[in-house]
Amino acid sequence: MEIEGQIASLYTKDTSTAYANLQALEALSQQADTLYPHLGEFIGMLQSGQYVVRVRGFRLLCLQARWDRDGVIDREIDAILAALGDEKPTAVRQMLQYLKFMLPYKMALYGKIGNAVRAIDLSRFKDTMAPLIMNDMDDLLQAIEAQKKNEES
Repeated sequence: MEIEGQIASLYTKDTSTAYANLQALEALSQQADTLYPHLGEFIGMLQSGQYVVRVRGFRLLCLQARWDRDGVIDREIDAILAALGDEKPTAVRQMLQYLKFMLPYKMALYGKIGNAVRAIDLSRFKDTMAPLIMNDMDDLLQAIEAQKKNEES
C-alpha cells in the first residue's frame, strides 16, 4: 500500500489495519523523512472527534521532529501541546510517551513541553489512571532534565 493509503487508513475504525499501518509509518519515520511532507496532516489529526485518530496523528508528528527542518513543530507547539488536555487517559499517556521522541531535536521547546506537562490536571482522571499518568509525566520531565545535562556536557 502506498503512503497516502496508509495515512488514510489511520482514520478508519478498522483498528487492526489502522494500527498495523501506524506501526509501519512509525518505522518509516525512524529511518527517513518520507512522511515529513504530511506533518500538517498529522497536526490536523489532533482535531479529530475520534481519540484514536488524535493519538495516531500525535505519535506520527512527534516522530517527524528529527526531520523538521522548516520549524513547523516549533510554530505549532502550542496546538500540539494542547492535545495533552485530551479527555481520554490512554491518549494522554501515549502522547506523554511520544513527546520523548522530540527531545533530541527540539531543545528550544523544553520549557514549553515541561510547562505543559506540569499543567496536566490529574484530578480529571480516575484514581486508577492518575498514578500511571503521573509516572509518565515524571518520566518525561526526567528525560528533559537528562537531555539538558547531555547538551551542557
